[in-house]
Amino acid sequence: MTRRGLLIILSSPSGAGKSTLSRRLRDWDPSIEFSISATTRPPRPGEVDGQDYHFRSLPQFKHMVAEGEMLEHAHVFGNFYGSPLPPVKTAIERGCDVLFDIDWQGAQQIRNSALKDNVLSIFLLPPSIRELHNRLVSRGQDSAETIAKRMEKSWDEISHWDAYDYVLINDDLDRTEEKLKTIVSAERLRREQQPGLLAHVRRLHAEFEETT
Repeated sequence: MTRRGLLIILSSPSGAGKSTLSRRLRDWDPSIEFSISATTRPPRPGEVDGQDYHFRSLPQFKHMVAEGEMLEHAHVFGNFYGSPLPPVKTAIERGCDVLFDIDWQGAQQIRNSALKDNVLSIFLLPPSIRELHNRLVSRGQDSAETIAKRMEKSWDEISHWDAYDYVLINDDLDRTEEKLKTIVSAERLRREQQPGLLAHVRRLHAEFEETT
């Protein structure tokens, strides 16, 4: 393993661009694995189990939590969501990065988990509340009631911005994408992420001793 895998957490209020930027980040580097969440909500038209979400019944989901098979989980808008732990551990052990599109509650749980040393957390802020509302409306996916609930929840999300390693204002999608890629590239090079450095320095030391 040339480096340790990162747990890349991308959070934002709904409509601030995290889904689009998550997709762009994986287009930039297809080796980044996406953590597919488990949920108790029913599938929407066109959604595929195991691809969009792991759709589970409430008893199944609670069993996974009780067995320690969830890295994080939360109750959102009447349904449970969570990140299954086994595939994440497998990816990290292979030195692969795993991307999480989750809220601040999930991010906090991962930061407090046994995998906390692998965490890179990034929060996306909208340029304005008005723009955030306009984005939700323009998506055309939710009813006016659901949009109102998402807007009500948005400030709760935003209020946790200072718990993240990096914070980006997503006022231009292309510029934000470039900043995001720069952050990931730099974090991969951190000394703590490169377990082979110590062995390399020891080899250099041995070589130095042989030549002096």
